[in-house]
Amino acid sequence: MTGSEAPPSFRLGYVPGVIPAKWVRIWRERLPGVPLELVQVPAADAPGVLRRGEADAAFVRLPACGTDLSAIPLYTETTVVVVPKDHVVAAVDEVAAEELADEIVFHPLDDTLDWERPPGRPAVERPATTADAVELVAAGVGLLVVPQSLARLHHRKDLTYRPVTGVPQSRVALAWPAEATTDRVEDFIGIVRGRTANSTRGRRDDEGAQAARKPKAREKAKAREERKRAGTAGRPVGGRRGRARRR
Repeated sequence: MTGSEAPPSFRLGYVPGVIPAKWVRIWRERLPGVPLELVQVPAADAPGVLRRGEADAAFVRLPACGTDLSAIPLYTETTVVVVPKDHVVAAVDEVAAEELADEIVFHPLDDTLDWERPPGRPAVERPATTADAVELVAAGVGLLVVPQSLARLHHRKDLTYRPVTGVPQSRVALAWPAEATTDRVEDFIGIVRGRTANSTRGRRDDEGAQAARKPKAREKAKAREERKRAGTAGRPVGGRRGRARRR
């Protein structure tokens, strides 16, 4: 690499609500010479970002469309309902979906739950974003059902949230283009799966060092074999050295 060339980087996409800090930290500890670039993308755009090569891998919300993307499911999120702090739901530990039947429940256009519509009564218009829906909840207009990480992301002091039963849950996965499973992608898969630095696949630098050591190891083994043969060449059959027999 010449002085004018930048080191290869790894571009990692992530959707709102996912916090990749733990994996990024491990990457920077293990591969300090490979910059990791974070790219935040809307959940609906994540598959397209991967297909266009704008990220090498990404944390997405399933289902990710198409067989051209490989994915490793990581965890399933609790689904919650966001309510004003003085709402009756705030007084319980969790709420069933049918208990929201009389409430206006917003269905933002960037909704990440796999359903046609939330429980409850629909609003006259769908908010454009989850952030817009949160503002409407704060105004006392209705409620919002989202994955827990999005409720945390859009936290406000005047709002709270409670788990909802009987509704879909969002699954988070690591995805990448199936035809572009590079060494760096393998490195990151190893980190996400909890492999140690010694067991992570795709570490070509380590493999190169091992390959360089193999000829030396073979030479040492050959030398040991030659010394062994030289030491036994003068011995009689049976391994005993010649000694004068006493009469």
